[in-house]
Amino acid sequence: MADHYEVLGVSRDASEEEIKKAYRRLARQLHPDVNPSEEAAERFKLVTHAYDVLSDADARRRYDMGGDENGGGFGGFGGFGDIFETFFGAAGGGRSARPRSRRERGQDALVRITLDLGDVVFGVHRDIEVDTAVLCETCQGSCCQEGTSPVTCDICRGTGHVQQQVRGLLGTVLTTAPCGSCEGYGTTIPYPCATCNGQGRVRSRRTVGLDIPAGVETGLRLQLPGSGEVGRAGGPNGDLYIEVTVTPHPTFSREGDDLLATLEVAMTDAILGATTTIDGLDGSVDLEIRPGVQSGDVLTIKGRGITPLRGSQRGDLRVGVQVLTPTKLDGKQRALIEDFAKRAKAPSPRLSEFHQGLFSKLRDRFRNG
Repeated sequence: MADHYEVLGVSRDASEEEIKKAYRRLARQLHPDVNPSEEAAERFKLVTHAYDVLSDADARRRYDMGGDENGGGFGGFGGFGDIFETFFGAAGGGRSARPRSRRERGQDALVRITLDLGDVVFGVHRDIEVDTAVLCETCQGSCCQEGTSPVTCDICRGTGHVQQQVRGLLGTVLTTAPCGSCEGYGTTIPYPCATCNGQGRVRSRRTVGLDIPAGVETGLRLQLPGSGEVGRAGGPNGDLYIEVTVTPHPTFSREGDDLLATLEVAMTDAILGATTTIDGLDGSVDLEIRPGVQSGDVLTIKGRGITPLRGSQRGDLRVGVQVLTPTKLDGKQRALIEDFAKRAKAPSPRLSEFHQGLFSKLRDRFRNG
């Protein structure tokens, strides 16, 4: 078997571009439409096969290592799909092969943002920076220098594919493969845009305005269709996904659409009752502490929780009570408490049914002492 590098007339360390140029030069000389001789046809098959191997990084590496350039498989083919293509052409089923479109859909983009719990109550607007591909302003996605345009490939005549004869176990068959000269596009760009290097797009940082709805939570992904990167050659944009992380709040936690908090109440206020004002996530809230409130009791303030993701009825603010027992008393205070104990005739300490704490903060305080 002829050496692929010798067939193309390049050195073994030739670059990808040098290999492509050598193939184009030889293909123009040996293509059956240009040179109908049998010798030229045989050389054209060798040149095309050599280019197919050396232009594929994996196949070239296997070839350089002395292995199977086809990567193994059945009878020297890449698999049953390749066998089908060998007998019936790349298009399959008798359909004519068509050139590839340069315009491709852009990839989706993912941006992660961090929100405070307060942002979740009503939602928030954020301007986020996205580093992605945008349309080239110089060529507007044409990939060409101003005043120029793609030209029909002179190897495949605009079809994007070339046919070649291959001798196999069942004789000589005609195969169809993507044109190596135009990479299957059917056209070439002799004068690519200098700004985008013929890609029709460039990398850029842009600002995207985002209205984040209320009720989002950690791990939720918001989708912005068409806000991802622009495709090659001005193809349609992919989508932009926003992944949300909500940071823990030092005072409030979340349970569904409700907000949870712990309120420390002095023993005297727990006995006599009191009115207090607490700072909620969206302003101050008046709270009535009824006389005789106990640790673990829950005071509910309707409609001061989180607006749900799909709905308008806000959750509640639920406040768990923790009664504080004084630990340092002066003589007069101790005497008053002892007198109260005698008058109240409170029962002696005893075991009772164990009650699970309603909020994790209360449980943690109970366990940690």
